[in-house]
Amino acid sequence: MADTDTPPSVLRTLIVDDEPLAVERMQVICAGLDAINVVGTASDGEAALRLIEALKPDLVLLDMTMPKLDGLGVAGALNKYDGDVRPAVIFVTAHDDFAVEAFDLDAVDYVLKPVAADRLGRAIERAAARRGPGGSVASDWLEELWVPHRSELLRIAVSEVGRVDAERDYVRLHVGEGEEARSYLLLQTIAGLEKKLNPAEFIRIHRSTILRKDRIRGLRHDGLGVWSAEIEDGEALRIGRTYLPKVKAMAGR
Repeated sequence: MADTDTPPSVLRTLIVDDEPLAVERMQVICAGLDAINVVGTASDGEAALRLIEALKPDLVLLDMTMPKLDGLGVAGALNKYDGDVRPAVIFVTAHDDFAVEAFDLDAVDYVLKPVAADRLGRAIERAAARRGPGGSVASDWLEELWVPHRSELLRIAVSEVGRVDAERDYVRLHVGEGEEARSYLLLQTIAGLEKKLNPAEFIRIHRSTILRKDRIRGLRHDGLGVWSAEIEDGEALRIGRTYLPKVKAMAGR
């Protein structure tokens, strides 16, 4: 039965995991977090959907790999709900290779097992901020990326990405400038990522390169119809012939 005595500021939460010990551990961690109140648990995706319909939780802590209907299937079903009644989803999983799919489904966060209380607490803070007054409004374009980094997934705001380079089935995200510059590999094709980036902010200049528009300092004609884009650190990146008309149009040419 739904807990009707939960204060409005506390997220009514459903735990979904097919491993009893994982559910028990999550309940112990959640008991120490004031921001949530666990109102139920489910051991598979189909049971999760039934309980979500009955309990109408604010948040679902969702395992990724389960028999029959997995976490992605549950999240996909929830995306058909109206925004006002759809619970926020935090994936809790031992696998780091589903992050792209998870955030395509508008997950709030992606927490790796074994779960640390402080890491889950930060994820729940983000869920609360999204649902509270003044919370972020969903965008049609990708706003954040989650990349494997050491033993966790690192959140990178798309606004921090200045350049994307293709590396086979991966992309390399270039973040920051100068001494603060760093890069991360993400399992995602450049064509797939291009479709998710706001074209008002990013432009593909080559089959292997996407640039943030405000990082382009100028365009240079190198002769024989060859053009390059100069970026803020002074590097010149060749513009592919296929992409040249769009790049020129950006510059009003």
